[in-house]
Amino acid sequence: MTTLFTTAQVRNAVEFLASRSLIRLVTEIDDNGAIPPRRLAATLPDLSKHQLRSATETARAHGLVRTAPGAGLELTEAGSELADLYDAVARWSRRHASPALVCEFSNRVRHVLDLLTPSLAAESADSLARLPAARLPSAEAEADLARPRALLLQWVSDNPQVTWASGPEPVA
Repeated sequence: MTTLFTTAQVRNAVEFLASRSLIRLVTEIDDNGAIPPRRLAATLPDLSKHQLRSATETARAHGLVRTAPGAGLELTEAGSELADLYDAVARWSRRHASPALVCEFSNRVRHVLDLLTPSLAAESADSLARLPAARLPSAEAEADLARPRALLLQWVSDNPQVTWASGPEPVA
């Protein structure tokens, strides 16, 4: 796939995809199934009500989740594909101990998305090679980024609405 995006589109997509609350919501549903009605706060107790509401509303607006009668909040096909993307980038991160040997899942996802960001923008498609040496993965690690990069490009191409506006509010 050769689809490249503007720097602003890439920034919007990465901010959306790297939101800790969105990552937690999508991966929780992917790992454990639909979240029953009125159980969201108990299922994700580390997120505030505001973060849960923002992530859920944003995920619904972007077609990642839906409410299934009798089951609760479940992933759509796009949401399942996003969960697969998250798993792929986290596997790369664990394999290459990047950013650290021990790290929270959402931090792993954000780190890899940040590494991939320069290679997605049309204005800077060759910028992975221009990363500072401290951020540049080894040749083997860089080669292993090909699959997560392809998955990311495919997902963003299939879901262009994420390039239009940023997602859930970032959490400090």
